[in-house]
Amino acid sequence: MSSETVVIGAGPAGLTAAYELVKHGIKPVVLEQADKVGGISRTETYKGYRFDIGGHRFFTKIGEVEQLWKEVLEDDFIKVPRLSRIYYQGKFFDYPLSVFNTLLNLGPFDSSFIVLSYLKARLKTRLQPGPEAENFEDWVTERFGSRLYRTFFKTYTEKVWGIPCDKIQAEWAAQRIKGLSLKKAVINSLFGGNDTKTLIKEFDYPILGPGMMWERFQERVEEQGAPVHLNTRVVRIEHDDNRIKQVIAQRGDEIMTLSAEQFISSMPVTALVKCLSPAPPEAVMKAAFSLKYRDFLIVSLIINREKLFPDNWIYIHSPEFKVGRIQNFKNWSPAMVPDPSKTCLGMEYFCSEGDPVWEMSDEDLIRLASREIKDLKLVDPEAVVEDGVVIRQRKAYPVYDGEYRQHLQVLRDYLERFENLQTVGRNGMHRYNNQDHSMLTGLLAAKNILGGQHDLWNVNTERSYHEDFTKEQWSQVKGQVQQAVPAA
Repeated sequence: MSSETVVIGAGPAGLTAAYELVKHGIKPVVLEQADKVGGISRTETYKGYRFDIGGHRFFTKIGEVEQLWKEVLEDDFIKVPRLSRIYYQGKFFDYPLSVFNTLLNLGPFDSSFIVLSYLKARLKTRLQPGPEAENFEDWVTERFGSRLYRTFFKTYTEKVWGIPCDKIQAEWAAQRIKGLSLKKAVINSLFGGNDTKTLIKEFDYPILGPGMMWERFQERVEEQGAPVHLNTRVVRIEHDDNRIKQVIAQRGDEIMTLSAEQFISSMPVTALVKCLSPAPPEAVMKAAFSLKYRDFLIVSLIINREKLFPDNWIYIHSPEFKVGRIQNFKNWSPAMVPDPSKTCLGMEYFCSEGDPVWEMSDEDLIRLASREIKDLKLVDPEAVVEDGVVIRQRKAYPVYDGEYRQHLQVLRDYLERFENLQTVGRNGMHRYNNQDHSMLTGLLAAKNILGGQHDLWNVNTERSYHEDFTKEQWSQVKGQVQQAVPAA
């Protein structure tokens, strides 16, 4: 087969690239290893119950991406009020943190220590500025104080990544929570406001889950004559003279050979390098084997209760529970649950392939999740878990450990020699992108094929989430403070 462009991967990045290309008359061939589109943004279905692989809010400040969402999904968005909490030491804390709720739960002494620890950290930063923090622990401690770090960051972060916080690179924290300060959290709690991504109060959501979006993208692409081949695994990528020549893929017993002028890949960059033929130099292969991923599984439980708790999701910080996060899909969209007298919960476990949780049988995982949901007192003792299903997701999160940056740079330097290859998306760039960032990399990759000159590696959180308050917003906050606390 011959095509002008081959797109590897039908997640948000790959499908966005394909959609942009068909809008300009180019009909790419899209290859997807899974049996459905969407990557980790897909929606799974079990006996009519629909659930995410993790929750996926549709909120962005990238105008091009928001336009694509509305253009493709049209009127099938619903507005969802955000409600989430943190479970820690047997209590539920509002998230984002609410001043009064936090004071009530922690008590005056712990709350005072958190404030004093924060002031101490800020004073030290001002009086003794040092080099930029290298790891997550130092980055958070400098900005929030050691007490708040240990209370609300350490246990959950280590549960997610499976490694100590001082082994996680600071840039992951900068990407995920940059711009949020304790001062800003207090101001938002007291006076309202939702300027940061972390603090938004409402978001858009496809009525049947995020997979609905990517299924619609697939339809639009295929309507324009660009095939999306599912259950198709790339086994070899042949190159010569700094150009990719063709991709060999397998679908069942069928072998597909596709030549093209341009290639866009969202497959894991480590797998991409390992598929190259001729094989890269030994140093490049070593770097590919050295990058790490965190895997993920979700145990979806069907419970015989119409309502359980009001949250969209709850973070479980307490280390005595293995579950890391709990989704209540009925509170994302009632249409996700076909029987209104039932509730469907997603018990999310962060793990690594081969570790004890990953290796548990589906039956044991369902028993574990059923026990933990009751021990957390999120369901009443008489509630019955009627059914459950387990979905395992490999390579869900690229790990930002102490060595990842140097390994990724080796791969980038090598792959940039190929003038007709672009890598996009979370796994294609080994970067913890949200789906809107992944879409933007796909969009810009397509624009490059159409004649643009965009650096995909400059796509990051700073472009889309301007989290610092503007002068106008600070003026508004100042006015609220003066009204609430009149000058003596």
